[in-house]
Amino acid sequence: MAKTRPGRKDLDSYTIRGTNKIVRAGDCVLMRPSDTSKPPYVARVEKIEQDNRNNVKVRVRWYYRPEESIGGRRQFHGAKELFLSDHYDIQSAHTIEGKCIVHSFKNYTKLENVGTEDYYCRFEYKAATGAFTPDRVAVYCKCEMPYNPDDLMVQCEGCKDW
Repeated sequence: MAKTRPGRKDLDSYTIRGTNKIVRAGDCVLMRPSDTSKPPYVARVEKIEQDNRNNVKVRVRWYYRPEESIGGRRQFHGAKELFLSDHYDIQSAHTIEGKCIVHSFKNYTKLENVGTEDYYCRFEYKAATGAFTPDRVAVYCKCEMPYNPDDLMVQCEGCKDW
């Protein structure tokens, strides 16, 4: 973890303004964009600090939506899909508007009910180069596309492929 700079102190938690929701390092949060017509940004809180004027800042690691990445949204990207990026930033804690959960792809596909706060991630993304890890995923069906949890898949009785 990064060292605390002089004149700052580490905090264990932060209570989201106007709520009783508590954010800790490791939590995923929704961050208010400057353009309010856009959906909130999603980030993972890495560290919470307070300066000597009681301003609280969070060090975050951003998740990108497919349309924010090089190459854009593809047919197999689900509506709630995010990519964990290598893009870190420091933001005012006041821009946090809520908490969310970013599930692994496997756990997301097992959810009985997907809530508004549920997202999933199956790729890491290098923002500068547009490279993904893993750089390939299993494909299914005659269309040879990766699984999109938003689309209904039916197993073939003959070949047992989906």
